[in-house]
Amino acid sequence: MQENEPVFVDGDTAVLPHRVLQPNTPGPHPTVVMIHGHLGSEEVMWIFRQTLPDNWLVVAPRALVDEGHGRYSWHPRQQDEWPALKAFDTAVDTLLQFLDSLPGAYDADPHQIYLMGFSQGAAASFALAIREPERVQGIASLVGFMPLGVDEAIETARLADLPVFMAVGTEDKFIPLEIARACGKAVRAAGAYLEYREYDTGHKLNGSGLQKLKKWWAERAADAARR
Repeated sequence: MQENEPVFVDGDTAVLPHRVLQPNTPGPHPTVVMIHGHLGSEEVMWIFRQTLPDNWLVVAPRALVDEGHGRYSWHPRQQDEWPALKAFDTAVDTLLQFLDSLPGAYDADPHQIYLMGFSQGAAASFALAIREPERVQGIASLVGFMPLGVDEAIETARLADLPVFMAVGTEDKFIPLEIARACGKAVRAAGAYLEYREYDTGHKLNGSGLQKLKKWWAERAADAARR
C-alpha cells in the first residue's frame, strides 16, 4: 500500500468531512469509498486498507448524523426497528453527491468506484447501489446487512452481476446469523455475483476474513486492469 498517510479534509468544498489516501501514480484512479457503521467515524475504517490494491484512491467519509462524542451514523436509528431502504434516502443522496465530487477533487475514475461498508455502512452501500447501480462496480459488506423493503430490487434484478463480498460473523450479537443469511439470499436474488462467507467471530472481521477480503479485492483489481 502507499506509504503516505490518509489526510483529513473538511470545509466548504467538502460534501462530507473525510479522510483520503491518494495514490502516487497518475489518474484517473480506481477508488474505494470506505463507509463506516453506526457510531463510527471517518477514522475507524483504515484497518481495512491493508486489504486494498496498491495505488488505488481510498476515501472514508464521515456520516451525517452526529451522535456525540465523535460518533456518527448514516440515519437516526430507531430502537427495536430493523432499518428499511427508505431510511437511507438522505444518506444515499449525500453519498451520491460525495461520489460526484471525487473525480474533480482527487482524479477518481467515475467508472471504477467501489464501496466497502461496515455494518450500517454496508446497508448504506446496498441502498446506494439499488438506487443507482451503474455508479458502483462492487461492494464489500463487512458484518453488514441489506435493508428491508427491497422487493422491487429483487424483482428487477437491480444488482445484476455486481460483485459483492459478504463477511458474516456467526456469533454476531448485532446482526443475528439468521438475518445475515436472509440478507445474503436477498443480495443474490437481486442479481449480484455474491461471495458469501461466514466466520466464527462476532461483529468484526477475523484473520481469515481479512485474508479472504484481500483476495476478493485482488480479483477486483484484476478485473479493473482488464477494462
